[in-house]
Amino acid sequence: MKKALITGVTGQDGAYLAEFLLGKGYAVHGMVRRSSTADVNDVRLRWLGIDKQIRLHDGNLSDLSSIIRILRDVEPDEVYNLGAQSFVKSSWQQPLLTGNITGLAVGNVLEGIRLTCPSARFYQASSSEMYGLIQQPMQSETTPFYPRSPYAVAKLYGHWMTVNYRESFGLHASSGILFNHESPLRGIEFVTRKVTDGVARIKLGLATELRLGNIDAQRDWGHARDYVRAMWLMLQQDVADDYVIATGRTVTVRDMCRIAFSHVGLEMDRHLVIDKDLFRPAEVEVLLGNAAKAKAKLGWEAVVTLEEMISEMVEADLARLRVRGVGQ
Repeated sequence: MKKALITGVTGQDGAYLAEFLLGKGYAVHGMVRRSSTADVNDVRLRWLGIDKQIRLHDGNLSDLSSIIRILRDVEPDEVYNLGAQSFVKSSWQQPLLTGNITGLAVGNVLEGIRLTCPSARFYQASSSEMYGLIQQPMQSETTPFYPRSPYAVAKLYGHWMTVNYRESFGLHASSGILFNHESPLRGIEFVTRKVTDGVARIKLGLATELRLGNIDAQRDWGHARDYVRAMWLMLQQDVADDYVIATGRTVTVRDMCRIAFSHVGLEMDRHLVIDKDLFRPAEVEVLLGNAAKAKAKLGWEAVVTLEEMISEMVEADLARLRVRGVGQ
């Protein structure tokens, strides 16, 4: 039985990846940061019904000693580093924390693997935000990076550290440059979930408006379930490499909102309010990924459409609100 260690196992991607690996017969271990809210931190694992099947280990990405302890305890075949301060807006408010956890901590995990289990295969969650002020209309593995937020700068450090440990020490270390990917497990602070939750509240009579910032920004959105499959495929290759994972389709936030409102039979223009306070200090206007390499070498391509994903998310938020006994 293969063993996998996932940092960030209680997040959206971590939960879906854990579910996927359990389905492949893996023993799944997760590293979790100790906090006073531990009783609610595994809500995504419980949503998927897999919380009892995962062994959790207390640790912190900023603490190399705890990483080494966990690696020695687990002796993993595969390590997936999904833990990060991953909310772009918060990275301007907490730039040093973001740099430490999203950037420098990648070096901690890589160094821990090098010292304790150098034969383990490593996956780093890189991000399309690294492209920022795009240098090419469609972004691939060879497109130059131009990060536009502290989060993106930190991700870029982790990305290049992964390349460096692969080339310097021969680690099987791969990076997935994942474009936006969402699901019903996405945090409420992210725009897609903010939209689907807001639409559900309006539909149930709990709200009358949805306040957003720049709705003309364009994103390449896919489903997290599709994207965690790509993570696993990267670590099954004989040679480690970096891959763009994307759908190859970009739409505006405005269009994504229209899909969500239409799903419940509402007119978007009657409820959507633009709030200048919600604009980013530096915006990433367009992201559009070219996943040709992933399709050719991994046999991967997105399955779930944007319309299917948004509909699933709206239905999940309607169900959440109804369970709480509101809007009935």
